[in-house]
Amino acid sequence: MLPELGHFALILALCLCVLLGTFPLYGAATGNVRYMGLARPLVAGVFVFIGLAYVLLTYSFAIDDFSVTYIQQHSNTLLPFRYKLTAVWGGHEGSFLLWTFMLAGWMLAVAVFSRSMPIEFVARVLGVLGLLSVGYLLFMLATSNPFERIVPLPPADGVDLNSALQDFGFIVHPPTLYMGYVGFSVVFAFAMAALLSGRLDAAWARWCRPWANVAWSILTIGIALGSWWAYYELGWGGWWAWDPVENPPLITWLFGTALIHSLAVTEKRGIFKSWTVMLAILAFAGSLLGTFITRSGLLTSVHAFATDPGDPRVCRQSAGHVHYSFWTAYLRARFCHRSGARCLHSRDLDAVSWRRPVTVRRARAAAKRAFRVRHSIA
Repeated sequence: MLPELGHFALILALCLCVLLGTFPLYGAATGNVRYMGLARPLVAGVFVFIGLAYVLLTYSFAIDDFSVTYIQQHSNTLLPFRYKLTAVWGGHEGSFLLWTFMLAGWMLAVAVFSRSMPIEFVARVLGVLGLLSVGYLLFMLATSNPFERIVPLPPADGVDLNSALQDFGFIVHPPTLYMGYVGFSVVFAFAMAALLSGRLDAAWARWCRPWANVAWSILTIGIALGSWWAYYELGWGGWWAWDPVENPPLITWLFGTALIHSLAVTEKRGIFKSWTVMLAILAFAGSLLGTFITRSGLLTSVHAFATDPGDPRVCRQSAGHVHYSFWTAYLRARFCHRSGARCLHSRDLDAVSWRRPVTVRRARAAAKRAFRVRHSIA
């Protein structure tokens, strides 16, 4: 009964995410305060239901419910209790549930600590995060359900958790790394909200910067823990513990490092706006790339603890998110260029002649023609 309840909680969370990804964004576009006000209650509901699903899966591990396929494959009766709890993220289905639960936690944090921001901006941020959650939950329910049952006769015992994962490093490293990864989804949502609102100024950089700093700090700790774990377990000469699965997070970390510096410049001086948006998108893309490499089996490592049975679909979904983001930035830039607005280009780029509004260029061309006519008459 408990696995079915967890599965139903995920379905309810999906329904709430659909509402979160539609009504607040529509309200922000039309100025409907009532629809925008739905964002925070919907986020709370999503967090409750995904958290309930995670707690039920953890409890099923604790009581050795081997009628659940995922538990039978990653636990047994002799497994120490602490590793039964951490076995929840020892495979693809459970780690994906942990990822989604952490995303819900970040969404709740944004809803709680964004009281000083305009309601239109908060509605757009939470709406974008809701759309991301829709994609994750749809994928989980369609191809990676952690509550799938073994019928009609469940086994009396399970297989066991990978022996390499029965370690303290596995307890602390994956949750920390995932928390840092998912944190850049919040930064991505801030960038998309700024693009949708056409408000790429120092204000949005000031609002986004604390979230980027927190995500970058947590990811740094996660990378350090992974390096330490890989070194003392694998002993690969000490060259930063070059476990191939531990290296993809460095891509996101490098983009994040550039992003937090670019955000600081945008906030203080009002420049590098386009670079900041692109870096936010690239940091988010790097987090998707990192988790895809870890799950796809593309690189061989004892730390590739989750193998994704539907990795082509994850790759397509991730590419779709990034493709949509870049097109949103491009179309916003074109709109600003044609309307003469300065919502995407930084001051240094605005100084270049081909970036200037069309009306300015036409006025200067007309002045030059008038000067030539007067000069010829004279």
